[in-house]
Amino acid sequence: MKKWIVFPFAFLLSFSLHANDEDSLKMNLLQMLDSANASMKYETGVIRLTNGIAQLNIPDGFKYLNAQQSQYVLNELWGNPPDKDVLGMIFPEDKGPFSDSLYAFVIHFQPIGYVKDHEAEDIDYDDLLKKIQASEAEENKERKKNGYPTVHLVGWAEKPFYDKTKKVLHWAKEIEFEGEEGHTLNYSVRILGRKGILSMNAIASMSELPVVKQNIDKVLGIASFTEGNRYADFDSNVDEVAAYGIGALVAGKVLAKTGFFALILKFLKPILIGIVALGALIFKFFKRKKTEETVYDQSAGDQSNG
Repeated sequence: MKKWIVFPFAFLLSFSLHANDEDSLKMNLLQMLDSANASMKYETGVIRLTNGIAQLNIPDGFKYLNAQQSQYVLNELWGNPPDKDVLGMIFPEDKGPFSDSLYAFVIHFQPIGYVKDHEAEDIDYDDLLKKIQASEAEENKERKKNGYPTVHLVGWAEKPFYDKTKKVLHWAKEIEFEGEEGHTLNYSVRILGRKGILSMNAIASMSELPVVKQNIDKVLGIASFTEGNRYADFDSNVDEVAAYGIGALVAGKVLAKTGFFALILKFLKPILIGIVALGALIFKFFKRKKTEETVYDQSAGDQSNG
């Protein structure tokens, strides 16, 4: 079994071992979900992030989960490697960690320095796409070595766009994972600041793209740098200039160079497979078991009558 689904499956299986019928299993699962959801303390309104370098203004339709609880969701509930650098997560207001058809933006700050944006208007993103795809073979060798499936960038789900006035870059990729039937949506937002970038990443199935697009304008306005940390506050006498430009941010080279763990592999599978989907598998098991028992009883009765 692949490593990124071991935890959620084992989590559910622990209940199934103690449940001798479907009703008991459903009750245990509902109790588990209710308990986990009740422990989440969501926030709305204006929120200053723990590092003080930026703040969030959570609009109607969304809610914020703080850094500590987000680490718990990513690591304990979704079974991903520990992520001590996460600053929080943004969920749709009617969704939670176990919701079906879920997308959630995970927030990080990457202290890579001041990213110059003078070349943004000159980037040929179709050409950049081809270059990213051409580099896949070598990167997939490394993924295989580390026990992860290979990844193929199918194309832009949303072509990269940079708002030079607001200093916000966003784009979406359609991704194909080895062994998976459906394609994956990876929506990325980067807000440029004085000393680095705020990074917001969402992973979902491609079927969620219309919903994400419908709400992306709200998402783009959620995060902003605090006074003294804004892009306009850059001081060439004391501040470091990033070695990367807009194109490198889109290509993902910055993530690899800085050691930032790309979220594609951190919580993709728990979202796409879903706790509910895993529970459904167990329900089917009990239903099949009941059917088999019924057939066996009928067969035994026929033999005794004969």
